[in-house]
Amino acid sequence: MRILLWHVHGSWTTAFVQGAHEYLLPVLPERGPDGLGRARTWDWPASVVEVRPEELRETDVDVVLLQRPHEVDLAERWLGRRPGRDVPAVYVEHNTPLGDVPDTRHPLAGQREIPIAHVTGFNDLMWDGDGVRTHVIDHGIVDPGHRYTGELARAATAVNDPVRRGRSVGTDLLLARPGLTDLGVDVFGMRVDRLPSLPGLTAFEDLPQDAMHDELARRRVYVHLSRWTSLGLSLLEAMHLGMPVVVLGTTEAPMAVPADAGAVLTRREELLPAVRRLLEDPEAAAAAGAAARRHALERYGLKRFLRDWDALLAETVQG
Repeated sequence: MRILLWHVHGSWTTAFVQGAHEYLLPVLPERGPDGLGRARTWDWPASVVEVRPEELRETDVDVVLLQRPHEVDLAERWLGRRPGRDVPAVYVEHNTPLGDVPDTRHPLAGQREIPIAHVTGFNDLMWDGDGVRTHVIDHGIVDPGHRYTGELARAATAVNDPVRRGRSVGTDLLLARPGLTDLGVDVFGMRVDRLPSLPGLTAFEDLPQDAMHDELARRRVYVHLSRWTSLGLSLLEAMHLGMPVVVLGTTEAPMAVPADAGAVLTRREELLPAVRRLLEDPEAAAAAGAAARRHALERYGLKRFLRDWDALLAETVQG
């Protein structure tokens, strides 16, 4: 099957392109948001092919995978075919709704031509689709292997652009004094260099994925502070690495993290004690990390993810 999709979410796309299809990714000279092409920090197979917009009208495409509302019109301009009408299409919703939750209407609500695939059950529950056909396909992760050593008695978290995103990703909790910085916390991601300089906090900017995984696994505990985002792939990657996790019990997280994997909590006063317990007890941390990895492999394994997507794509193409 030949699938047209845009490079929007690198980690999610890394899992998706492991399937047995050909993946066409638009590329523009400046490699902007509508033409990033192949990833530069992830390892993608040769079946991921860059294509210029002007080539698409003469290119056979079996299905279009949409991920942003404007891609419906963009695909029509570049393909000369309307997604959902002239060429089969699926819309992947990566995000929790914004605005007047729980009454936020989805951009594709009410129509019948393009089904929506949500990446979590929580997202499907919260978006108002007004009768649109929906599916839930839980995330899948390319297993990085059990790398956990926990040799550094520090907490770690991975988040992109924490200053701009603020409370939604728990930046206020990260920077609170007294707080995690008193225990020692390392932040990995893009644009983390904008964080203020604080004792006990170290930022690691734009590491390649494999190097980031190695560094995360050296930290004793992973902390996930997101209040209102979809289920973070960085959390699932940390669990695959064998890291114990301390997680805010919001959005999909309570369904993703078993109790024996660390801690799931909603009270501010429980955050630091939960992290401190794991920092001070390496054996308990390792046992919780092993439980996290077992659960992640079972629920968020790559084979299940690709099998679910193959079924939905086949159903969509066959009409």
